[in-house]
Amino acid sequence: QGQLVESGGGSVQAGESLRLSCAASRVTYGRYCMAWFRQAPGKEREGVATISVGGSTNYADSVKGRFTVSRDNVKNTLDLQMNNLKPEDTAMYYCAAAFTGDGNCFTGHLSNSGYDYWGQGTQVTVSS
Repeated sequence: QGQLVESGGGSVQAGESLRLSCAASRVTYGRYCMAWFRQAPGKEREGVATISVGGSTNYADSVKGRFTVSRDNVKNTLDLQMNNLKPEDTAMYYCAAAFTGDGNCFTGHLSNSGYDYWGQGTQVTVSS
């Protein structure tokens, strides 16, 4: 059974930056599309970014130009660099892995479906 563990959340002021990390274990990492999701109180979980094994990325419109997703296929890690944070970015952030065989993500992977493993989440709070 695969395991994903997030770290790096915290409380910051608007305009500041945070970097989230996710460590994957007990999975053949290169065969998974990796993603970050977030869920704010009272809202549905939404896709933030996906990244294929070769580095191709897809972002939600709300974070384009501010967030950067990256993965290390040797260390089996996934990162999310978040710059110019806004109060509306406040949410629990989750790392997720979807088995695709070749590690490629599709546009549909930015939706909240088709994922095999989820992390426990890390809280990000942005105050104005």
